[in-house]
Amino acid sequence: MVLVVGSVVLGGRVVASADDTVAVWSVRTDVVPGAVLGPADLVPAAVRFREAADAARYLPADAPPPADLVVRRPLGAGELLPRAALGPAAEAGVQEISVPVAPLRVPPGVGPGAVVDVYVLGLAPADGRARSEEPGRPALADVGVVAAPPPSDAFAAGGERQLVLAVPEADVPGFYALLAGAADPVLAVALQR
Repeated sequence: MVLVVGSVVLGGRVVASADDTVAVWSVRTDVVPGAVLGPADLVPAAVRFREAADAARYLPADAPPPADLVVRRPLGAGELLPRAALGPAAEAGVQEISVPVAPLRVPPGVGPGAVVDVYVLGLAPADGRARSEEPGRPALADVGVVAAPPPSDAFAAGGERQLVLAVPEADVPGFYALLAGAADPVLAVALQR
């Protein structure tokens, strides 16, 4: 009898300790910096943390997410939502811009949530030498793709593809100044992830 009771108590403790999970929010799809997250963008995920301090780094799913927070860094689909990746909307500092890119200069994996570098090719050097097609350093580095509609069939061969990028506000004037100073700039995109 003692063995049966002991087995039941021990089994109950094992089952109870196996369910020490905490529900935290995770993102449903890829998210770029500057995005405002709503309830439709989040799903709860049951996670077992070793330390309570680890669980405190994420937003708990037992309460609705704050409505006035924006994403500060790219997040991948299914990634847990860390508190450090969020900030107040007033401090977002990100602006969405649209850039035209030739379809052959956009890698196939570029879509919403991707992180890319944008190069401006064909700029004439200040010393008057011939234009170069070498990319040099990116004009925009590590920017998030907000939207990347596929080119229509009518324009796929020779037209341009629109990319909407989330760019730090401080980088926008310099990027537009670079484009304005070029006679015929050509943009190229490099996929980071």
